[in-house]
Amino acid sequence: MFALYFNMKKKKIFNDPLYGLIGFDHEIIYRLIDHPYFQRLRRIKQMGLSDYIYPGAVHTRFQHSLGALYLMKKSIESLRWKGSDITDEEYKAVSIAILLHDIGHGPFSHALERIFLPVSHEEITLKVMEELNIQFKGELDLAIRIFKNDYHKKFLNQLISGQLDVDRLDYLNRDSFYTGVAEGVIGYDRIITMLNVVDNRLVVEEKAIYSIEKFLIARKIMYWQVYLHKTSLAVEKMIYNLFDYTISDANRNDRNLMTKTIIELIEEKSLRKKVDLFMKLDDSDIICSIKNMMTSSDLFIKFVSKGLIERKLLKIIIKNVKINRDSLKTIRHNVEKEYRFSEYVLKRLVIEGLVSNEIYNEKSDEIEILLKSGVVIPLSKYSQFMSYDSKSVKYFVLYPEYT
Repeated sequence: MFALYFNMKKKKIFNDPLYGLIGFDHEIIYRLIDHPYFQRLRRIKQMGLSDYIYPGAVHTRFQHSLGALYLMKKSIESLRWKGSDITDEEYKAVSIAILLHDIGHGPFSHALERIFLPVSHEEITLKVMEELNIQFKGELDLAIRIFKNDYHKKFLNQLISGQLDVDRLDYLNRDSFYTGVAEGVIGYDRIITMLNVVDNRLVVEEKAIYSIEKFLIARKIMYWQVYLHKTSLAVEKMIYNLFDYTISDANRNDRNLMTKTIIELIEEKSLRKKVDLFMKLDDSDIICSIKNMMTSSDLFIKFVSKGLIERKLLKIIIKNVKINRDSLKTIRHNVEKEYRFSEYVLKRLVIEGLVSNEIYNEKSDEIEILLKSGVVIPLSKYSQFMSYDSKSVKYFVLYPEYT
């Protein structure tokens, strides 16, 4: 009787602004949610620094992970209803994998990727899952196999990490909701209802084709209008260069302006200990460090940290073609003339580069369409929409404002 009461107490209901009241089917899910590693995601913003442009974009990786898990639950229910063979152990494992799929993200999500650890957030996620598996005495074994795409039912991995996965279905709708950019709204419920499995591969029934095309259009719009917004790009480059410089090139006094957790992390040699310290890091460490950096005597650190806190950002020119070399020389000359920066500061404040957006990759795990006849064909062979170039590139230069 006590054990039954304990399990009932563990099954909580979450009130999600997108999906309403949601709950989950496995007790281990709630134990993982309660773990400090997962609770940390409450303190990491889903969209990094996008609230500099869209003030409502302050939702977290915690919210997104629960949302993706809910869509996974709906997907498994739909696939089972259509006769797909998914055992309860597989259902539990794929639920664990999607719940933890973002647990390796660092502060402000993608903005500081590889700054504190020289590996991607996906690699950190796997290491964290392996550590949790030790703590949970092997209960994550199958979840890790599915996450690594090392399980014979490939469609389970495709639901986590594919061109039409529940991760993307959630973040497009969620980010659209919190930014107010209505173009990102997609028919996630129709897409999930139209999923099916053929030869252990995830397919989409033919009658969902317009929902799939809308999904791809929404991704393209959200990337250029939100994720790769020119101001967001400026803020991300500023914060990345600030910490890259402070960790690599600044003197000891300036490094000590960062929080104790960051200092311990960058000085630690053991990878396992570094990962453990990384899992104590969140957005608050970064904000606290930047505020401290405003007192630095280093011109670069002081200029950038003050700009981030007071929202005095670098200006940006962004174009569809490469920026003229003469224009770049003029910008550098004017910045040097107005600010009298040294050469090392000038190189870090006048930044050129490019960004690209690929909404669909025909060479990577194509979305497959299940025709009414039972034949399966790739989306690129079915949809006229895919005749358009799905990859676009833009070129930019960032620089301090001058008169």
